[in-house]
Amino acid sequence: MTLRAALLMVLVSTLAGCVSTGNVNPMETGKGRDEARQAYVQLGLGYLQQGLTERAKIPLKKALELDSGDADANAALALVFQTELEPELATEHYRKALAARPNDARILNNYGSFLYKQKQYKEAAALFQKAAADNLYPERSRVFENLGVTALMLGEREEARQQLEKALRLNRQQPRALLALAQLSYEDKHYVPARDLYTRYKQLSEQNARSLLLGIRLANVFDDRNKAASYGLQLKRLYPGTPEYQQYLSEQ
Repeated sequence: MTLRAALLMVLVSTLAGCVSTGNVNPMETGKGRDEARQAYVQLGLGYLQQGLTERAKIPLKKALELDSGDADANAALALVFQTELEPELATEHYRKALAARPNDARILNNYGSFLYKQKQYKEAAALFQKAAADNLYPERSRVFENLGVTALMLGEREEARQQLEKALRLNRQQPRALLALAQLSYEDKHYVPARDLYTRYKQLSEQNARSLLLGIRLANVFDDRNKAASYGLQLKRLYPGTPEYQQYLSEQ
């Protein structure tokens, strides 16, 4: 059964299950409308996970017709517009979602991540700080990771280190935090910790331009010419047009 079919079955069963007596229309009851709205949101998110953003809008619009201020529907629609590179519409729906649930850590973290991509680092940091206050949020480690990388963009290296270390205390398997800490340790000339962090990173994630450049630098520090040459070839082959590759060439 496809995801779409499964979610449609959930929607149908939700509406059918709301009929308690006679010919009562479930959409005329508060419970029926709430459950239908929730089912529409889940259907929209299902489409979004499949990359079908246009289809996702249809059930999400129906959810908002039932409750225009619903936090989940607005947050989901914000993700849709974010995926479609419509920042103004994404911002509008993130704000509506937070107007309904201002302390929802998931929405705060998602909105902060969106603002980070828009290079609005101070605004993103404020949202991440608010999300981090929810110590029961199951993805709290990612919030600290986001705080750490945002602090780096703001030039706050010590703050970044503290937040990234918090993230790894909660969840040791976070590649972005590991790579960022490895980079900080390398810059501080703490080469052994940098190498250890980098090794852990490689065990969890594929290489990218930034990690390959750091790998080359660490290999040179430890006089591992074969590894440095291998990483250099990968950087040239996979990321020839990146600033990291230009930096690599300038360091040769």
